[in-house]
Amino acid sequence: MITIRRDKEALDSLRTIPLFAGVGDDDIESIAELLIERRIPRGYTIVEEGLAGDYMYVILEGEVKVTKLSGDGREKILGLLGPGDFFGEMSLLDNAVRSANVTSLVETRILALSRSDFLKELRHSPDLAMAVIQELTHRVRQMDEQASSLSFQRVKERAQGLLRRLAKHETSVVDRQATPVLTHQQIADMIGTSRETVTRVVKRLKDEGWLEQQGKQYLVRVDNE
Repeated sequence: MITIRRDKEALDSLRTIPLFAGVGDDDIESIAELLIERRIPRGYTIVEEGLAGDYMYVILEGEVKVTKLSGDGREKILGLLGPGDFFGEMSLLDNAVRSANVTSLVETRILALSRSDFLKELRHSPDLAMAVIQELTHRVRQMDEQASSLSFQRVKERAQGLLRRLAKHETSVVDRQATPVLTHQQIADMIGTSRETVTRVVKRLKDEGWLEQQGKQYLVRVDNE
């Protein structure tokens, strides 16, 4: 069953979506008029991995599972979504293939917004375009932060591995082994990063209690080996 929606429920549902969080009331109302309500039977695949996406969806009632097939063909559940949740919103902008499957677990009621309708609205509303740009900028910054965090974690692990290998000297400190005399630049050269990054990593390891310093030597906690 398909129904065009123009009520408060549709407006409130759009407001929960980060992509539309900064959009003005007039634009939200215009977008709400483009929404189509669909009733989905249990076990229906709403979004299929690998196929091009041209709709985003908001769940009004019911529950869906987000899954992805592993290399050996097994289904891996990435998450469960319920009322107020949404999925497929990036297809409104890039029309890329879907990265996962979304299947209804029970009879589910959703709102659908097509890419073509959204792009028409985007062309006529500078305010909507700016709100979308701001949200995408926010997402890029988040991805940069995540990438930076992962990069730092990898350098931290490399530094720990190096210090463990070098920490073979006797020390009077219980549960610690001492490294040879090391500078931050020497550590950086050996693990392939910058001296500034090593300085941050060493501080983090000290804060965590994994590493101590004795003169120009480092004391590595033995129980982490």
